[in-house]
Amino acid sequence: MTAPRWKPNVTVAAVIERDGRFLLVEEDTPAGRMLNNPAGHLEAGETPVQACAREALEETAHLFRPTGLVGIYMARARQRDGHDTTYLRMAFCGELGERVPGRELDTGILGTLWLTPEEIRASRARHRSPLLLRCVEDHLAGARHPLSLIHVDPSVLAAD
Repeated sequence: MTAPRWKPNVTVAAVIERDGRFLLVEEDTPAGRMLNNPAGHLEAGETPVQACAREALEETAHLFRPTGLVGIYMARARQRDGHDTTYLRMAFCGELGERVPGRELDTGILGTLWLTPEEIRASRARHRSPLLLRCVEDHLAGARHPLSLIHVDPSVLAAD
């Protein structure tokens, strides 16, 4: 018998800095109120850049235009119930646009916060992902890769 095929969950995250502060979301999770970059899962029929712009809009109600790739990360999350998930995250930096009037935040998102790097480091116990701080630290270190690094074949975007 063949073992089930292992697949990581592919996610995208927006690393948004303005005036030395980073835009984070506060989420209602089974572990309580947690902090994260605006982030979520890559969906069928979209590119990672499109997914990041969509997730940022859904979680912050702001338009976001990715302009660079900060990095690609992996982390494993082991839940108390025995559930084990590995995440492959592509983190993007970019330009934050205006808030969309009347736009509600995604289910589970309690609000947004602008935090300094020091405040983010001091709140590690509330990080939903261990990748939150790593993405911020890489951004602060100047990690920026061109979006052309990611090639998406047209077959991904083709309608079924």
